[in-house]
Amino acid sequence: MSSNTPTEQRWARVAAEPFETTGPAGSFWRGTWGSVKAVWQRRELVWLLSRREVRARYKDSSLGMVWSLARPLAQLVVYYFAIGKVLGVSRAIPSFAIFVFIGLMGWTLLTEVVQKGTSSILSNAGLVKKVRLPREVFPLSAGGSAMFMFLVQCVILVVAVIVFDEIPAWTGLGYAVVGIAVLMILSYALALLLAGLNVYFRDIEHLVEVVFVVLFWASPIVYSFRFVHEFVGGTWIEQAYLANPVTAAIMGMQRGLWAPGGTESDLVVWPDDLALRLGIALAGALALLWFAQRVFARLQANFAQEI
Repeated sequence: MSSNTPTEQRWARVAAEPFETTGPAGSFWRGTWGSVKAVWQRRELVWLLSRREVRARYKDSSLGMVWSLARPLAQLVVYYFAIGKVLGVSRAIPSFAIFVFIGLMGWTLLTEVVQKGTSSILSNAGLVKKVRLPREVFPLSAGGSAMFMFLVQCVILVVAVIVFDEIPAWTGLGYAVVGIAVLMILSYALALLLAGLNVYFRDIEHLVEVVFVVLFWASPIVYSFRFVHEFVGGTWIEQAYLANPVTAAIMGMQRGLWAPGGTESDLVVWPDDLALRLGIALAGALALLWFAQRVFARLQANFAQEI
């Protein structure tokens, strides 16, 4: 009969375990596939953390998930009356309520994923210090509540287009699919990159808030691209404006989900090469996602010490 104590037996089992590399292996250019496999193996953890984000959002509230409907509806009403009626923009943009709501859908998805992802490592400091797992799961799961809100907004949009009889043409849905894909990939790429940098430079999350204030008005969310085209059309300013991938993604969603978006009129104007710009934006977002993951992999080795 063994005389070893339970503690000694436990340490013996730990000593028998093989050593595994937890930091980045190889050069900067290699290791992406290994990181993807590691995250995929922890996909259940990503789901659990995402579900925790959603539940925490409405914790201790009497109405619970009902508030997920209240916020987008409140945004829609405020922008519809403040921008559309008071400032008179609705006279220049047909179906203004649907137009604004589509833009807010994409914008909310981008901002919530990036902002929550940026602070995700610091918010989960206890797990980062104590549990060995791919740290990419934290920025990924941080966007769980944002994805939930986006799905809720999609339901509201479907109901709205049916009620107002503003069903878009099926031929334009491809623009919307690519636009949503660009926003999702871009948002997670930025969340991953900024989450790693925020551990070392704590001002990053505050800088993100300021940048998003500017970026909101630099994207056609509550106004039409037609206004920009009429004001600076044919100049380098218009080209710089269109070079913003968020602009291309939002316009793609509007082109595919906004009923007047598929029509030709003086009130509806799109860039002639919108499809090409969406393709370039998608390729750029994928490249940024790869780059962000490689930077994150290099930075994560010292997360526990920096937190």
